[in-house]
Amino acid sequence: MKALFYRYGSICEPDIIEAFEELGLQVIQFAEELTNKGLTAKECITIVSNYLLDHPVDFVFSINFFPAVSEVCNIFHIPYLCWIVDSPVMELFTSSIQNPWNRVFLFDKCIYQEIAPLNPDCVFYLPLATNVRQKQELIAGTPAETARRYQNEVSFLGSLYTEKCAYDRLTNAPEYLTGYLNGIMEAQLKVYGYYFIENILPDSVVTEFVDHFPGFYRQPGDTFLTDRTTLAQLYIGTKITVLERDRIMHRLSERFPVSIYTGSDTGAYPRLQNKGLAKTLTEMPLIFRHSCINLNITAKSIRSGLSLRIWDILASGGFCLTNYQSELPELLTIGEHLDAYTSMEELEEKTAYYLDHPARCREIAENGLCEVTKHHTYPIRLTQMLELAFSRK
Repeated sequence: MKALFYRYGSICEPDIIEAFEELGLQVIQFAEELTNKGLTAKECITIVSNYLLDHPVDFVFSINFFPAVSEVCNIFHIPYLCWIVDSPVMELFTSSIQNPWNRVFLFDKCIYQEIAPLNPDCVFYLPLATNVRQKQELIAGTPAETARRYQNEVSFLGSLYTEKCAYDRLTNAPEYLTGYLNGIMEAQLKVYGYYFIENILPDSVVTEFVDHFPGFYRQPGDTFLTDRTTLAQLYIGTKITVLERDRIMHRLSERFPVSIYTGSDTGAYPRLQNKGLAKTLTEMPLIFRHSCINLNITAKSIRSGLSLRIWDILASGGFCLTNYQSELPELLTIGEHLDAYTSMEELEEKTAYYLDHPARCREIAENGLCEVTKHHTYPIRLTQMLELAFSRK
């Protein structure tokens, strides 16, 4: 089979290309958007259409959903396979999601249950995966002296989202509105495994927020996106993530040696060790492997699924301590492949325990590595994807 891979720069693209080729597919990389970030939908349609006229393929693939690519594939009657790895992906609510040549794969069951009714025969659930081989080869080939630079007691790799929290553009809002929103966010912070914000937002609160929020996001043209969904997923979800990560960094860094690899401002945490940005392919696996505890703090917009970070920690042979997600027991065994917390207090207690029991960390990390190697690699997952995509009539 021959696939056209529409690239835009996702960190998992090289791993998926490698896996497709391992499965015997010929992969042609369409990289226009890598160099032209200002590419418009109209330009995308023209360029992709012209390419397909001269270069027939069996399917087009992308990470996340591109409505323009979907429209081209619909015209050409070519299957468009896409794997959603981020959240929220607002393009899923465009009318293009209903195109019959789509094969959309979602890693989050809650999002799947929301999107699948829009195109029941063409939307699928598929958890994420990881590239074990690349990470293990890097770790094995790294000199001990170099590896020591990545040793940490507790580490977190990722953004604090403070620099990209659009919620903070809310201006001159009435006291009732901010009080209500603060209240439901505090309630959500105490609940793990269920994101209830969208279900409890009154219409009046949604309307008031929109009225006091300059540039509230709305999609042009036909769309299934509501202001309620946008507020809950794009704005409030991000703000809750900011609050949670802020509190965790404060709480843990005051008691334990915590390192963070981030471009976010960490000036508010005097004891937090900011080690700057880490390179995804050459440094991230070393951090995961040589940290006693790797924290995963799932963004709230990921409502039930497991983020890519969890899989990459396990593939690196690292010990992962993550917040509880409802899909976690379906895919991994808590206490055997990784561990999870359901409150700030439990996070602090488990951090103290595992720092005092490093051998237990290593045992769990080795179990996790074995599990993902057997069941959760990209070739395994992409085989499942192709079977689902091409078993459709």
